[in-house]
Amino acid sequence: MIQKKDRRPDNSELKEYTLSNNLEISAGVHLISFLRDFDFISGQVVKIAVDKTHPPRIYSICIGNKEDEVSVLFNIKEDGYLTPKMAGMVPGDKILVSQPYGSFTGTAGKAWLIATGTGIAPFYSMIMSGMANRKTLIHGVRFLTQFYFEDELEETLGENYIRCCSAEKSCNVYPGRVTDYLNQLESLPDVKYYVCGQALMVVEVRDLLIKRGIKFENIMSEIYF
Repeated sequence: MIQKKDRRPDNSELKEYTLSNNLEISAGVHLISFLRDFDFISGQVVKIAVDKTHPPRIYSICIGNKEDEVSVLFNIKEDGYLTPKMAGMVPGDKILVSQPYGSFTGTAGKAWLIATGTGIAPFYSMIMSGMANRKTLIHGVRFLTQFYFEDELEETLGENYIRCCSAEKSCNVYPGRVTDYLNQLESLPDVKYYVCGQALMVVEVRDLLIKRGIKFENIMSEIYF
């Protein structure tokens, strides 16, 4: 779920869709899907609600833009209303979805994509939409089971797919946080940086990049909350 500063569609524009799948891909983390009837640019978001009495929330689309379905990745917020409801849904249930929008849509040029947790969603969409060329993806999680879409990303990106895990160790995984990984590098390339995750992580990474000489205008961010 993310917070955007872009213009948001009016709530009345939410349209009903039928859920086609609901997969729990890790403990408390779900990927729901529905057939799409709209185009989108990888990195864009949609508003989602389960009824008309509660406000919708915003989620990144988590699928390549040539697929027949739209998928959304989320983790259950136990004290929330929407995510526990969505987690319990089965194919055939109805959800309300807006048209896609947003400007966090990446670049065809060289870039580093930095995410934590479910913040991988927009980057997975970009990479599965043919934008893997000249990209380095850094994904930070706490546990090894939280490297969502690991096999596909590794097959597509090879050595440009960097995994950082703060609580568990494994071969080919950096033992620490994303900020630890960035700090231990001797230098950072002069490229675009796209950062997606919770607010504290985004601020920490942005400040680190600026301190390391990356221009503010070359850092794009998407905040999950």
